[in-house]
Amino acid sequence: MSVPLTCREVVDFLWRYEENELTPAERASFDAHLAACPCCGAYLESYRETAALARDAFDDLEAPVPDSVPEDLVRAILAARGSGG
Repeated sequence: MSVPLTCREVVDFLWRYEENELTPAERASFDAHLAACPCCGAYLESYRETAALARDAFDDLEAPVPDSVPEDLVRAILAARGSGG
Protein backbone atom coordinates (compact mmCIF):
# COMPACT_ATOMS: atom_id res chain seq x y z
CA MET A 1 0.00 0.00 0.00
CA SER A 2 1.31 3.44 -0.90
CA VAL A 3 1.83 6.23 1.62
CA PRO A 4 -0.45 9.25 0.99
CA LEU A 5 1.30 12.39 -0.22
CA THR A 6 0.53 15.94 0.80
CA CYS A 7 0.01 18.66 -1.79
CA ARG A 8 3.43 20.09 -0.89
CA GLU A 9 5.08 16.72 -1.56
CA VAL A 10 3.33 16.54 -4.93
CA VAL A 11 4.85 19.91 -5.85
CA ASP A 12 8.27 18.77 -4.60
CA PHE A 13 8.10 15.54 -6.64
CA LEU A 14 6.60 17.09 -9.77
CA TRP A 15 9.73 17.26 -11.94
CA ARG A 16 10.70 13.72 -10.93
CA TYR A 17 7.19 12.55 -11.84
CA GLU A 18 7.39 14.18 -15.26
CA GLU A 19 10.85 12.69 -15.86
CA ASN A 20 9.69 9.20 -14.76
CA GLU A 21 12.22 9.21 -11.92
CA LEU A 22 9.87 8.18 -9.09
CA THR A 23 9.99 4.70 -7.65
CA PRO A 24 6.91 2.59 -8.37
CA ALA A 25 5.67 3.20 -4.81
CA GLU A 26 6.21 6.97 -5.08
CA ARG A 27 4.46 7.04 -8.44
CA ALA A 28 1.50 5.11 -7.04
CA SER A 29 1.21 7.61 -4.16
CA PHE A 30 1.54 10.52 -6.58
CA ASP A 31 -1.13 9.12 -8.92
CA ALA A 32 -3.46 8.41 -5.98
CA HIS A 33 -3.09 11.98 -4.77
CA LEU A 34 -3.76 13.38 -8.25
CA ALA A 35 -6.89 11.25 -8.52
CA ALA A 36 -8.21 12.64 -5.23
CA CYS A 37 -7.01 16.26 -5.47
CA PRO A 38 -8.33 18.33 -8.39
CA CYS A 39 -6.12 21.28 -7.39
CA CYS A 40 -2.95 19.24 -7.79
CA GLY A 41 -4.26 17.83 -11.07
CA ALA A 42 -4.78 21.38 -12.32
CA TYR A 43 -1.32 22.35 -11.07
CA LEU A 44 0.23 19.44 -12.97
CA GLU A 45 -1.58 20.48 -16.15
CA SER A 46 -0.40 24.09 -15.80
CA TYR A 47 3.15 22.83 -15.17
CA ARG A 48 3.01 20.80 -18.38
CA GLU A 49 1.60 23.74 -20.36
CA THR A 50 4.30 26.06 -19.01
CA ALA A 51 7.06 23.60 -19.87
CA ALA A 52 5.68 23.23 -23.41
CA LEU A 53 5.49 27.01 -23.86
CA ALA A 54 9.05 27.40 -22.62
CA ARG A 55 10.28 24.79 -25.10
CA ASP A 56 8.32 26.39 -27.94
CA ALA A 57 9.62 29.87 -27.11
CA PHE A 58 13.01 28.98 -28.58
CA ASP A 59 11.78 27.18 -31.71
CA ASP A 60 11.88 30.20 -34.01
CA LEU A 61 14.61 32.51 -32.73
CA GLU A 62 15.58 33.60 -36.23
CA ALA A 63 12.05 34.59 -37.25
CA PRO A 64 11.64 38.24 -38.24
CA VAL A 65 10.01 40.59 -35.76
CA PRO A 66 6.41 41.25 -36.81
CA ASP A 67 5.74 44.76 -38.20
CA SER A 68 3.19 45.28 -35.41
CA VAL A 69 5.96 45.37 -32.77
CA PRO A 70 7.11 48.96 -32.15
CA GLU A 71 10.72 49.63 -33.15
CA ASP A 72 11.37 51.30 -29.76
CA LEU A 73 10.38 48.06 -28.04
CA VAL A 74 12.70 46.02 -30.26
CA ARG A 75 15.60 48.37 -29.50
CA ALA A 76 14.87 48.23 -25.76
CA ILE A 77 14.81 44.44 -25.75
CA LEU A 78 18.03 44.21 -27.73
CA ALA A 79 19.69 46.72 -25.42
CA ALA A 80 18.55 44.76 -22.36
CA ARG A 81 19.97 41.57 -23.89
CA GLY A 82 23.25 43.35 -24.49
CA SER A 83 23.28 42.74 -28.23
CA GLY A 84 22.62 46.36 -29.07
CA GLY A 85 20.99 45.55 -32.38
